[in-house]
Amino acid sequence: MPKRKIYLQNKPLEEARKLFFQKLQERKATLGSEEVLTVESRGRITSAPVFAQLSSPHYFAAAMDGYAVNAAATFGATETEPKLLKIDIDIFAIDTGQPLPPNTNAVIMVEHVFEVEPGVLEIREPTAPWENVRTIGEDILKTEMILPANHQIRPVDLGALLSGGVKKIKVLRRPRVAILPTGNELVPPGEMPQPGQIIESNTYVFAGQIADWGGEAVRFPIIEDNFTSIKEALCKAAKEYDLVIVSAGSSAGRRDFTAAVIEEVGELYVHGVALRPGKPVILGFIGETPVVGVPGYPVAAFVIMEQFVRPLLLKWQNIPDKGRPVHEARIARRVVSSLKEEEFLRVKAGILNNKLTVTPLARGAGVTMSLVRADGIVCIPQQKEGLEAGEKVMVELLRPLEELEKTITCIGSHDLALDLLNDLLRRRYPEYSLASAHVGSMGGIMALKRGEAHLAGMHLLDEKSGEYNIPYLERLLPGEEIILVNLLYREQGLIVKRGNPKNITKIEDLKRNDLEFINRQKGAGTRLLLDFELKRLNINPAEVNGYEREEYNHLAVAAAVAGGGADVGLGILAAARALDLDFVPLARERYDLAIPLRFWETDSCQKLMEIIKSAAFREKVESLGGYDLSDSGKIIWTAHPNKGKGAGR
Repeated sequence: MPKRKIYLQNKPLEEARKLFFQKLQERKATLGSEEVLTVESRGRITSAPVFAQLSSPHYFAAAMDGYAVNAAATFGATETEPKLLKIDIDIFAIDTGQPLPPNTNAVIMVEHVFEVEPGVLEIREPTAPWENVRTIGEDILKTEMILPANHQIRPVDLGALLSGGVKKIKVLRRPRVAILPTGNELVPPGEMPQPGQIIESNTYVFAGQIADWGGEAVRFPIIEDNFTSIKEALCKAAKEYDLVIVSAGSSAGRRDFTAAVIEEVGELYVHGVALRPGKPVILGFIGETPVVGVPGYPVAAFVIMEQFVRPLLLKWQNIPDKGRPVHEARIARRVVSSLKEEEFLRVKAGILNNKLTVTPLARGAGVTMSLVRADGIVCIPQQKEGLEAGEKVMVELLRPLEELEKTITCIGSHDLALDLLNDLLRRRYPEYSLASAHVGSMGGIMALKRGEAHLAGMHLLDEKSGEYNIPYLERLLPGEEIILVNLLYREQGLIVKRGNPKNITKIEDLKRNDLEFINRQKGAGTRLLLDFELKRLNINPAEVNGYEREEYNHLAVAAAVAGGGADVGLGILAAARALDLDFVPLARERYDLAIPLRFWETDSCQKLMEIIKSAAFREKVESLGGYDLSDSGKIIWTAHPNKGKGAGR
């Protein structure tokens, strides 16, 4: 095995794309064509004009139910001097679509013919020649061009092609793409992974993307991280396919061999692009076949597929790359970005006060759910340090704008019930959805203040009064008209490993040197509860190992404990149960939704409240454990600056 070179470039995205497509043009600009059955051609691209082999209709046909006649036989007919015609001699019964009998050239509608005696019909007005008749070629004339070249065949096109007698059609050959998953850590879907192993999912995503872009994908078996194995598979694929995608092994780790293999058996043009996520991309050729080395992290892989593979497949098929709709929006939070890379930021989007607002999602290259939850993508150019809160940005939408108009944006504290609420809302009212971003209770209040959310979830305990949420709303949102509605009560406590092997029973135990704690982010209600308890017990946060280590939701805290990354974390009982952990109860807290009055009065909010008050929501949430929904949907407090403040019902 040759010595592996470890290097990564930082080539600008547009420069890398220009170089790649220039080399592609020098080699394989097109894929040629093939002939397919017309009935199987939907979605294919015509490689040449298609001409009718048959006229449609290919005979004179009745356009109405009625009687076929020779128009001359009806001339002179009036109400006072009608014409009498004999059935099957002068006039012939006919149904829509049937061919006209010999020596007839018109059809009289059935309601305009009157029977005067058996076998004799009366006509009271004349009929023009070819009236109510479909003439030969009325729709399609033989030799007429039905479709031009480079036309993507739609369902309606199939009807015209078949009516025009076209049995087979020449279309551009679909790009055949080989996908090679690499990595000793990979296990097939359906297998339970052990620590250090990962379920191989990327190639299934790639195959779906390739199908959407008109290609045919073939997934290879998992290839071990071995220079020789990768070389053999890559050379075989390059001979048999139009494009080869190598999943993982594109970075500069000890088991990343893709770049070295391509350099040995082909030509390596790019290894590293100034792109985040997706920097360690590989672009090269083996013979005439382009090869794209895609990072193993799923979000990085998605970006590389979009930026390089998608335009390549569309180019081969002569499909214009129209892209997705782009709209102006305002960014909800400050985002710091590197000057070294162009960043593709996944965002949630919502329309508030007739303005499109976007909120950044988790930015990690491995956070697949950031793609699932994303409504759009914002590009932060290279050489730009980031975005300021409220700054205008252009967002490439992944969902139609009209869908976003029916999206309820909830920003604030995390709770598992929010996902159940969205599920039930979508079931009952499919046009509506609830999009939640978990930034902590304080973050939710700030989002309301900036007009970036329809509602905010919160559970903020005030140290002085012992009251939840109301003191914070009064202090931070003075002058705002707010309705505070209870969603639920829940149990907060210490999440520990199954069996509680370290015998953790109280907050004071967090001072122990043998414990590693996992905390919530600043501004989270759970973090404020912890600080309240530490202060009450006169415990310095510096005495808690792991106090500075943060996660952004309850499940992430539970996952850290379950995975052995921490011994204990503060969270809700439902999260502990979800991951089969033990729980030490500490407090019962109130979790509310703060809703501005202007949104409270909307139809979408009332639909949401209907779901919150439903028996189905109550049953689903209570089944998680640790929840009390006795006040769910009840108005706890209202703030009307012009009318005073107080509790309500």
